[in-house]
Amino acid sequence: MSSREDHQVKLINQGLEDEMEVCGYRPCLWKMVLVGVGAVCSGGLLLLLLYWLPEWGVKGTCTRTSLRDAHTLLLRTTDEFRQWFRARVHVMSSPGEKPFDDLDLHPKTLPNADGDLNLRSQPEEHQGMFLPSHHVQIHYFIHHSTRYYWSDVKHNFELYQGLEDVKVSCACVHSDHSSGLSKTLQDYRRLFFGENEIAVKVPSLFKLLIKEVLNPFYIFQLFSVVLWSIENYYYYATAIVFMSVISIATSLYTIKKQYVMLHDMVATHSVVRVSVCRGNKDIDQAMSTDLVPGDVIVIPTNGMIMPCDAIIFQGTCVVNESMLTGESVPVTKTSLPSSGEEAARTYNLEEHKRHTLFCGTHVIQTRFYAGDLVKAVVVRTGFSTEKGQLVRSILYPKPTDFKLYRDAYLFLLCLVGVAGIGFIYTIVLSIMSKVPAKTIIIESLDIITITVPPALPAAMTAGIVYAQRRLKRVGIFCISPQRINMCGQLNLVCFDKTGTLTEDGLDLWGIQRAERGSFCPPESEAAEKSLVNTAFVSCMATCHSLTKIEGELSGDPLDLKMFAATGWVLEEPTEEETAIHNQLMPTVVQPPKHMVAESNQNGPPAQNMSCEIGIVRQFPFSSALQRMSVVVRRLGQKHMDAYLKGAPEVVASLCKPHTVPQSFTETLESYTRQGFRVIALAHRQLESKLSWHKVQSLSRDLIETNMEFLGLIIMQNKIKQETAGVLCELRQANIRTLMVTGDNILTAISVARDCGMVRPHESVITADAVPPTDFHPASVTWHYTDNPTRVVKDGQTAEINLEEGTYHFALSGRTFAVITEHFPHLVQKLVLKGTVFARMAPDQKTQLVEILQGIDYIVGMCGDGANDCGALKRAHSGISLSELEASVASPFTSSTSNISCVPNLIREGRAALITSFCVFKFMALYSIIQYISVILLYWILSNLGDFQFLFIDIVIILIIAFTMSLNPAWDELVCRPPPSSLISGPLLCSVLTQILTCLVFQVLVFLLLQKQSWYETWTPQSDACNVSRSSFSHGLNATSPVDHKNIRNYENTTLFYVSSFQYLAVAIVFSKGKPFRQPSYKNWPFMLSCIGLYSFLLFIMLHPVPAIDSFLEIVCVPHDWRVTLVIIIIVNGAVSFLLEILILDIFLWRLDFRGYQRANSPRESSSADTAQVANDRWGSSFLSRLLCWRKASSRGLFRQLDLELQEDADWPPKPSTVTYAGDPPSHVSARL
Repeated sequence: MSSREDHQVKLINQGLEDEMEVCGYRPCLWKMVLVGVGAVCSGGLLLLLLYWLPEWGVKGTCTRTSLRDAHTLLLRTTDEFRQWFRARVHVMSSPGEKPFDDLDLHPKTLPNADGDLNLRSQPEEHQGMFLPSHHVQIHYFIHHSTRYYWSDVKHNFELYQGLEDVKVSCACVHSDHSSGLSKTLQDYRRLFFGENEIAVKVPSLFKLLIKEVLNPFYIFQLFSVVLWSIENYYYYATAIVFMSVISIATSLYTIKKQYVMLHDMVATHSVVRVSVCRGNKDIDQAMSTDLVPGDVIVIPTNGMIMPCDAIIFQGTCVVNESMLTGESVPVTKTSLPSSGEEAARTYNLEEHKRHTLFCGTHVIQTRFYAGDLVKAVVVRTGFSTEKGQLVRSILYPKPTDFKLYRDAYLFLLCLVGVAGIGFIYTIVLSIMSKVPAKTIIIESLDIITITVPPALPAAMTAGIVYAQRRLKRVGIFCISPQRINMCGQLNLVCFDKTGTLTEDGLDLWGIQRAERGSFCPPESEAAEKSLVNTAFVSCMATCHSLTKIEGELSGDPLDLKMFAATGWVLEEPTEEETAIHNQLMPTVVQPPKHMVAESNQNGPPAQNMSCEIGIVRQFPFSSALQRMSVVVRRLGQKHMDAYLKGAPEVVASLCKPHTVPQSFTETLESYTRQGFRVIALAHRQLESKLSWHKVQSLSRDLIETNMEFLGLIIMQNKIKQETAGVLCELRQANIRTLMVTGDNILTAISVARDCGMVRPHESVITADAVPPTDFHPASVTWHYTDNPTRVVKDGQTAEINLEEGTYHFALSGRTFAVITEHFPHLVQKLVLKGTVFARMAPDQKTQLVEILQGIDYIVGMCGDGANDCGALKRAHSGISLSELEASVASPFTSSTSNISCVPNLIREGRAALITSFCVFKFMALYSIIQYISVILLYWILSNLGDFQFLFIDIVIILIIAFTMSLNPAWDELVCRPPPSSLISGPLLCSVLTQILTCLVFQVLVFLLLQKQSWYETWTPQSDACNVSRSSFSHGLNATSPVDHKNIRNYENTTLFYVSSFQYLAVAIVFSKGKPFRQPSYKNWPFMLSCIGLYSFLLFIMLHPVPAIDSFLEIVCVPHDWRVTLVIIIIVNGAVSFLLEILILDIFLWRLDFRGYQRANSPRESSSADTAQVANDRWGSSFLSRLLCWRKASSRGLFRQLDLELQEDADWPPKPSTVTYAGDPPSHVSARL
């Protein structure tokens, strides 16, 4: 391999969420010497810079080399964040190259020689346990609790997850991995996989302190404090240190608490004793931390908390998976198929999850054969397990990509630029005035500390903390406070249907049996005595996964409702009964005795059969297959029966055609259009020669075929009382809503219409995609559903609706999969107008959220926790309606089980976002106002005094900044969204006009002062007060010591008064209320603070108090000048207020949001949003050009796409047309 190929950048985790680029480096002596010299010369600042920028740290001390020879690796994520990480390469000595190599290992007691880089992969007792024929030096590195090992075959680092790495088939699990591992082989694999432990190490307070203190902001504060101490500004320096200590202590407490909570959650039941099978059929007791992939463990009869991910290959388990899925309903896990077509498939964790026990889940019960134990083979351990990956996502979250924070950094860079101008100005002015070099350095650096406000992070955090407390009061709990601001920007919310928009439970509306290929009339009761012996009721009574836990039936709510409707009873065998018999004692169901007696009396003798039915085998419900089935045996009969239930379309496809009624499609559509959930049942009589043991090994494909259609169960899923009102409120706020459900598409469309997600006058276009076959390409057929409230004449209604732009797309999970694979050019068009996504698998929900984010929607996801975890975690704002442990994957959890929490969260998010804007603008103006004052005072070689700084920064700024954040959220969601950017046009205009206003008035008073007849260069003997009235401060002035810093002078006093009122004026001007926050007059702490400060400043200004004047280093000025200052201050406040109201609130906002005035216009959101984007664009462009930056890709792709589609004459497709894969993007075939 060439040197160039050796040094090229490689990809690890390719195609996965955590894909990274990796390149190798080795230490370079001369670079390290240079860095050392630079660190000494810079006083350690260079080391800090290299710490903050890992890529500089590696490139500055190392040179590129091949990955094989690397000592240090530089990693970079390939996502939009492009984060850098540094990793150290370790070396370990191993008897083999890969964990699943079949090696002849011999235990030994002599110590082993390890690599010299750093062998710390295992505890000492595991090192040197083997004496192989040859040693292999294996290079590896650890990143985010995951190990990556070097592969000489792939010439790259690879990740070993577990048994899946060897692509083992289901049959192979039974034949090759069911006997267990020897102790020696277990120890060998542990070298690679480590201990089976999800170790959440709680860092020491010292480590957390060092990491927190090394934050760039605190380093800047340290620099500021040192500088102020040199200038003898001890009081202000002490105040900043005090604030920083409180901030650091609070942060450390919060971080430590989160680590401890996560550690306690993970540590619970994480280390247990397990029974491990060895190759010689011995069973050893071992700690769960010793387990490795390939170990076989015995699941005890009384259950356990699973310490790993394991495939159950013998027996059956009932498991509570609420820790992972949020679904508290017990799930039945069956053994992995050992024969048939399914057994030949490669084991996949997602595909075979019904046979997999996941780490952290609770095994409640086991069912087994006499003499045989319930066994499972370990497939993943440690952080590779499902629970481990969930913990990793919490430990190492992706950074929050929010425009506010990026804009804040951009704005701070502007302030740094302003500080740079002041820095140069100070140096030039000081040199011209022949100021000593020490003073020049101190004052020029001081201007930087003035321009960048030290209290900014604390002030910005305050609004979020207050919002978090308000959310807690309304039952919404938050584990990621940074996302509260993001909630204020949500413009699309995805909702799960069942349990979120509709009630959890389903009520049985009725049944419709099928006999001799036609439907019977609908019946409201299934517990009729005449139906006891029918196959339909037998199917209802047996085809479920219910179990008894502590004497009570438990299982899926749908199964519970269906079984309860039959009136039958369920009995399970005891452990004693199971042990007596040679085969698995089945679960038995039977009707009450009185029903049996009456049925036998009324029925013909031929039907007087036993009604006691034993469930011999279950094939659990699979979301991929959309069905479940059971094999049963009725007492007294020689043959067995198979019963099937599932999605009607799926069940009908598995039945003999002549048994399916001809009116099946019409009947099904009539029910689903009304919003009913429909389940189909089927039956098949199995061959008499099938034995119990033979049935246990049959694949479900052989059972679930040639069925006889039995009929339909119609379930009613009621919409929650709050749903329609909340969706209406969101629509009025121009927040788009869509439904993502696992239910039938027609049922979903009906619910969407009933709850107002699709309005009566709007059309729904369903897309039905078919994957490619041998002779036909993939295709999409477009159907227009009937509008129930409009009369369709000559097919023109749809055309009229389309001209209005009021149409929605609805598609199923199968269609979604086909379109994403074969029609990528249609994906964005469909999700732009897609409102109903039905039959969606959990990973498809996550994929949909990613696609929506890809076209720049700020996406919220609201679900009840069941199958929604991935989407909740992926969305910008995930809101879980489940308080179970799965809510740890969601930033927000609501204690109320309805969607009324969504508008509450958005309101608080908007209030917190506007608060952040207000506080940031206020803190920026505070810096600029103080900067202007200091620059003007530098002109006369003066400055603000220590206690003046202290009064401004502590008494005025901190009190105002923390109280102006207390405004609660506005009571309703308004249609106009909050600003999407800190540097949008209106906000930038607001800041610039206020800066100019403050600058003009400070320069005005500064020049006007020097024009006064009494003005002179102030000295301790000056007595300007006697110009207009008797002085009461003359004695004080006469005895004042000499002011070497020239703090006491008329300019200082004047600018101090004016600037103090300017701080209050901009605080009131920026403290916006309606339409996103309550008015400021309802924020009584803020109002009291403003009134108190105004009163105090006016008092000391008009009626000087010698003690206060002396403390603040204020000099006496004539009363007439004080009155003049009051007039100037009033005019200043009025101008600031009028500019903000006239320019920002009236002119710019009305200009931006005039599109919202088009009531009921289908394009109102688009036009308004476009105006908002235009505003953001020119504001950002101005600031970007100011900093000579190039603008990144523009935001709001969905808005641009919407405008393009409005001009596209071929979109949406016409009714009953077909689009084929490979067609030009705009081409649609002729009508069918």
